Amino acid sequence: MITQSVHYFFPDLKKEEVRKFGLLAITGFFVIGTYWLLRLLKQTIFLKIAFPMELGWPAHQGVLFQPLAKFWSPLVILVTVLVYSKLIDLFKKHQLFYIICSFYGILFTTIACLIFAKEAYGAHVVGKQLLAVVGWTNYFAVESFGSLVVALFWSFTNSITTTDAAKRGFPFIVSCMQVGAIGGSGLLLFTEHVGVMWPFIFLAAMFMFAIVGMIWYFIRTTPKEEMVSNHAAAVNEKKKDGFWQGFTSGLVLLASRPYLMGILIISTFYEICSQIIDYQMHSQASRLPAYASDIAFNRFEGIFGVSANGLSLLIALLGTSYIIKRFGTRISLAIYPVIFALTVSGLLLFFYTGPSNAHLLWATFAAFMIVKSLGYALNNPLKEMMYIPTSKDAKFKSKGWIDMFGGRFSKAGGASINNFFKHDLSELMVYGTFFSLGIIGVWLGAAFYVGRKNQSLIKSGHIIE
Repeated sequence: MITQSVHYFFPDLKKEEVRKFGLLAITGFFVIGTYWLLRLLKQTIFLKIAFPMELGWPAHQGVLFQPLAKFWSPLVILVTVLVYSKLIDLFKKHQLFYIICSFYGILFTTIACLIFAKEAYGAHVVGKQLLAVVGWTNYFAVESFGSLVVALFWSFTNSITTTDAAKRGFPFIVSCMQVGAIGGSGLLLFTEHVGVMWPFIFLAAMFMFAIVGMIWYFIRTTPKEEMVSNHAAAVNEKKKDGFWQGFTSGLVLLASRPYLMGILIISTFYEICSQIIDYQMHSQASRLPAYASDIAFNRFEGIFGVSANGLSLLIALLGTSYIIKRFGTRISLAIYPVIFALTVSGLLLFFYTGPSNAHLLWATFAAFMIVKSLGYALNNPLKEMMYIPTSKDAKFKSKGWIDMFGGRFSKAGGASINNFFKHDLSELMVYGTFFSLGIIGVWLGAAFYVGRKNQSLIKSGHIIE
């Protein structure tokens, strides 16, 4: 029954591949579901809980701090990447899940306990400084989790999948991940009924331990012959680096290979533009009376998460496989930046019509929903496929630099623009849009180059190493 349902939406998937990609899809379900639950809670905790006026903070202090948090996030991610690069040489790929997810599970359990103390006994019991530390720690922990564990999941999946199998199986994985994202986001719609935040953080911590269990079961039950990648890349798997080289080899490879630099652009440049729309939407929502309380704002976050991921799931089920098969990877990689440019241009034109604050919020909401959903459903599986004809160092270490440090550096770039215009959202709307269009032009050129180079690598059987 389950196999027939899978084949209905993904008819090209082979019968023997359903179990392998099914287990990976369930793991991805927990990874993305956990991330989206934490990602949306992160905004509420940072904007509404960590810096309360009752403890002496100015009004909207979290909103004013947010661009700074985005700006300093790459420093935290840099340390994370360095540690992660070394762990790759010290442990097997599946063992990295055990170590990393267990660490985050314990960390977020601690945060849940502190939020419980604040909600049960009052902010004064936790204290101004400790509550601020919780806000900053939670913010950086969610940022690093989203980069590290998501990158690890796709690196692991790429390392045990051939290019042909990826075309069949990755849309299935992405679809299940979007179901997880909808579930994680949808939980926040119940915050008004629950009335407190800490159970949701604790639940996210439990999901992290579920990821550990899924990887353990996958390794224990999946035959070795099903966990293979392209032959040339598999030969490179046992390569080990020295101490210093273990930290830097991925970065050196990234800097010296134009193909990997192109992947960096298509994987991260959209984050610069996305951060501008993100800040516009959250700033507009935070200032509306309807979302003034932390519970109401959290519900707004849940509505956005369910809407964006629901659209993404629809695209993944009905459009991703068709687009890749119909247009090929090179054209498909260019579709997302083109639609992104049209979306931000349309939002700017709507702004010039002089809408009310509420109407502008929902227009920004719609724009952000479109670019987020297409990013997850179309751009993500395509960029992950680009890593298949690469070596172990490229799949894990260079990808770690791209997804973690490169991604956060791009977000910091967008945050810098937000920080400059944070006191005048009208100027941010205008100048942010023009800056985004320039970034999209570079991104579009990189998409054509990477798509063409990938086709050449697949045809010749060579890899980037």
